[in-house]
Amino acid sequence: MSKPPLLVLPSVARAYRLSTARGEFAVHEAGEAARGTVLLVPGFTGSKEDFIALLEPLAAAGYRVVAVDGRGQHESPGPRTEEAYALEELAADVLAQAAAVDGAGPLHLVGHSLGGLVARAAVLREPARFASLTLMSSGPAAIARAQQDRTRLLVAALEELREDMATVWAAMRSQDAPDTEPDSPELARFLRERWMATVPEQLIATGRVLVSEPDRVAELAAVPLPKLVLSGEVDYAWPVPLMDDMAARLSAARVVVEGAEHSPNAENPQVTAGALVAFWDGSTGQ
Repeated sequence: MSKPPLLVLPSVARAYRLSTARGEFAVHEAGEAARGTVLLVPGFTGSKEDFIALLEPLAAAGYRVVAVDGRGQHESPGPRTEEAYALEELAADVLAQAAAVDGAGPLHLVGHSLGGLVARAAVLREPARFASLTLMSSGPAAIARAQQDRTRLLVAALEELREDMATVWAAMRSQDAPDTEPDSPELARFLRERWMATVPEQLIATGRVLVSEPDRVAELAAVPLPKLVLSGEVDYAWPVPLMDDMAARLSAARVVVEGAEHSPNAENPQVTAGALVAFWDGSTGQ
């Protein structure tokens, strides 16, 4: 899971509920759309807070930035039915969010991890909506075999104990390596609270997506949209060579962020922000 390096919104940002044709979503927003708008979609067990460190640098570069909690994630409400979190339903939510924030200038879509699979599905449904697509630490199909096994165990636990999220959280954390402990009590508290606030059916359904998603790279390659594949130097969910190959198949720009692993948005946000701005500026001729 992403561990935000800070939890307090910068002064340039605000939190509110975005009204869309598919309901309200909790968002963080910063900046004015002088050069365009950016929609940031978080990953599995994630939330809008995973992008907090990107808000200020992207806003300073002239972009309106909107980071969203997806349906059933953290502070966005969601029903207690697994069908509501099918990939195509989540993609429809992204399209509704995009319509709600769309204004003057280009609209860029960024999906982190699972969010990349959701963003890809949204682009395949309505490519004309977006000026570019960035897949951040997200691969061509299902996650790596070892992570599939771990995710299946988590889904099984949630299916049995969906009314006892605290027990599942404790069991999940007990399996983590010591060097993955949160850096502060505040972060530890936030990560647990976010988990407890997330709808278990959302985690069950999206966990199944992560272990079963087919390779849709050829479909996406046929979409005439500028694409960027961005990752850290190491990735446990999708190995970096796999993302290298995906970028080549997509004829996409490729950036590897030094000093980052699965969450370059949180682990090296300044370099990540710079790479995103360079890509957006180049893709729109700015």
